[in-house]
Amino acid sequence: MPVQFINTALRKTPSWLLYVLLPIPGLVAILAGLTGNLGPEPIKALEHELGEFALKLLIVGLSVKPLLHFTRINLVRFRRATGVVAFGYVVAHFLTWFLLDVQLLSQIWSDIVKRPYITIGFVAFVIMVPLALTSNNWSVRKLGHFWRVLHRLTYAVAILGALHYLMLVKGFQIEPLVHMAVIFVLLAVRVPKLRRSIQISLRSLGDKILKR
Repeated sequence: MPVQFINTALRKTPSWLLYVLLPIPGLVAILAGLTGNLGPEPIKALEHELGEFALKLLIVGLSVKPLLHFTRINLVRFRRATGVVAFGYVVAHFLTWFLLDVQLLSQIWSDIVKRPYITIGFVAFVIMVPLALTSNNWSVRKLGHFWRVLHRLTYAVAILGALHYLMLVKGFQIEPLVHMAVIFVLLAVRVPKLRRSIQISLRSLGDKILKR
């Protein structure tokens, strides 16, 4: 079966590989900025690239459970690495804005308070800090059931991140809307009744295809 083959290959893939591969797009973007290949506003472009990479990784993390439910493809063991690297991108995004864009500490706090899209992005960043700090086996053991409760804040982070992106862009752009829509779909399929309905529909569709 293709799914069994995929899962076997995934089990043989070390999770540490993601810590090596996933930061590469960000490093490429930073290098492009340093060499003047990010357009007329390299700092803004770099902020955008790093923030978007972070949001995409959050979406990948949210897709792990639905993918397991609907396809039986198991990426659960890679979810932690994806989340930790996403946090790394958020930190890089924040530092680019902090150190290269605004630069003045007083101005940074003023922007956080007065600009709603920055407020929302900063709240998402703050929420991610305890999630990143507890993304380890020791925290899972010590926190017990509370660990799962705490890490459900990932849902809020994803929504806030997408909202931050949506409010940030100028004019009508389809990409932030797509990100937001995908996040809401991934959260909606976690509702048991809806998930069962989708599973039944997919199973019925698969049976019809096999009968042809």
